[in-house]
Amino acid sequence: MEKKERPVLISVIVPIYNTLNYLQRCVDSIRSQTYKYLEIILVDDGSTDRSGAMAEKFALEDRRIKVFHKENGGVSSARNLGIEKARGEFIGFVDSDDYIEPQMYERLLMVAVQEELVMVQISRDEIDEEGNRMEDVCRPPGEPELWDNVHFMRELLLHRGDCSFCTKLTKASLLKEERFPEGELNEDFRLLVSLLTKVPAVAVLPEQDYHVFYRYGSNTRTRNRDEFPRVFTDIVNNADRVEEIVRRQYPQLQAEAVRFALFQRLDYMLHIPISMMNKENEFYMQVWDYLKRHKKEIKQNPYLTKKNKQYLLLLATAPAQARKVHATIKRLD
Repeated sequence: MEKKERPVLISVIVPIYNTLNYLQRCVDSIRSQTYKYLEIILVDDGSTDRSGAMAEKFALEDRRIKVFHKENGGVSSARNLGIEKARGEFIGFVDSDDYIEPQMYERLLMVAVQEELVMVQISRDEIDEEGNRMEDVCRPPGEPELWDNVHFMRELLLHRGDCSFCTKLTKASLLKEERFPEGELNEDFRLLVSLLTKVPAVAVLPEQDYHVFYRYGSNTRTRNRDEFPRVFTDIVNNADRVEEIVRRQYPQLQAEAVRFALFQRLDYMLHIPISMMNKENEFYMQVWDYLKRHKKEIKQNPYLTKKNKQYLLLLATAPAQARKVHATIKRLD
């Protein structure tokens, strides 16, 4: 008698930290997947609310669910523990305040198996706290597309690609080799650009099956103008790292990498509180110095818009005045 082949196991890792109000929706959306051969790994990253207890309740209800508790160490630390415990051939991630459509993993796995790919990506949308759909951060393609790693890197450098691992199904062997950087934000981008050289091609699917819940109070979102999330310094550091990767691995993308480095610094300079724009702020001074030294590149780069160039040149010359101009424009919008 022929031995029946076992279906491919997918490990879905959910890092949890004080998301009690959203956790039920998140986990229910994973449990409701049309593809049933899942291992659902809930990693309680030292929650101080009842999220950990709720995770244990889910495990009693569904034997596919495993719960691990750890001291708070951040999302990368929680994901890395999940990767360590994962038994699946493929790994997916869902943030504990987000949720997914029932067919997402079935759709991703079908393409991964048929095309023999180590990474497949679904599209996403963003939902605000009032339940309204927001403007797409990453515009989905009209139909499925296959991007080689050079094209994918180029799309990332032009801010058109999606660096999130939550929208991807990834071969576990890739993630077992290299983990998320701990103690940093913008961690998905950092890991993805490091792994891309090992990924010949990525299928990008048009269906927006992953729903990002955009809530204030997270690492990158705040209503307080005097707060400056650390992610804005990490995106500058990652821009420098990717410029080095491009120099070594993708020399044909040099102009795109310069554009990326300049754009990340533009984002930094337009968000840093004016009170922090002073000589005592060493990182700010380094960013400003970079802009002053790259005025020629700002003027000549073909991938920066006219508006980008105007802001960058203003910021390179007179940062405080540029911020006042920016504030006036935002009030008029």
